Amino acid sequence: MTPLLVLIFGIVPATAVGTDLLYAAITKTGGVWVHGRRKTVEWRIVGLLASGSLPASLATVWVLKRFSTEAAQFNSLITTTLGVALILTALVLIFREHIEKFVKHHVGVLWHERHPLAATIATGLVLGVLVTISSVGAGALGVAALTFLYPRLTTVKIVGTDIAHAVPLTAVAGLGHMALGTVDFTLLGSLLLGSLPGIYLGSNVSARVSERVLRQILASMLVLIGGRLVW
Repeated sequence: MTPLLVLIFGIVPATAVGTDLLYAAITKTGGVWVHGRRKTVEWRIVGLLASGSLPASLATVWVLKRFSTEAAQFNSLITTTLGVALILTALVLIFREHIEKFVKHHVGVLWHERHPLAATIATGLVLGVLVTISSVGAGALGVAALTFLYPRLTTVKIVGTDIAHAVPLTAVAGLGHMALGTVDFTLLGSLLLGSLPGIYLGSNVSARVSERVLRQILASMLVLIGGRLVW
């Protein structure tokens, strides 16, 4: 969403990030409700992630407000971080199967197996900073991190837990951007209206296309867009 707003519609990067964060918080709430009813959310893990991500998000907003005094400098930081985050997300999508195989073959010897609480909180901290600056990271990167940290969890629980963590994180980060004055409420309303038919169409299309093909298409788009933003 954020790179489309920046590159195609010419929205200022900071405003695109802030608006997208609130948009994500609102639209993901329905997903949390569904996963919660199906008992596919590990709330303890959500709490651990949030204990790292929410303070990190608030601290990041404070740093942005305190030190990014020039608009050009502020937008340059956001654009570069966004590009890097998109490329990382693309790599996770491309190599997801390899990551899962690596995790399965190394269960019991990795550091996070001995220090699960610290590893989960640290992961939340990194996601909090990344999401607040770029609005990217609460999706594919969050899922990859949870797959690495908790390889015994089923995929549906990893997804449900990731979405449940994304809602408070994007809400806090979005409210922080609102305090910075980088949220466009007219744009937010338009995105929410457009998301209703978009969800319907996307659900029907994705059901007819191979998951592997969708993943490769999305990863290719993210690499191109991320590279364009970085360079």
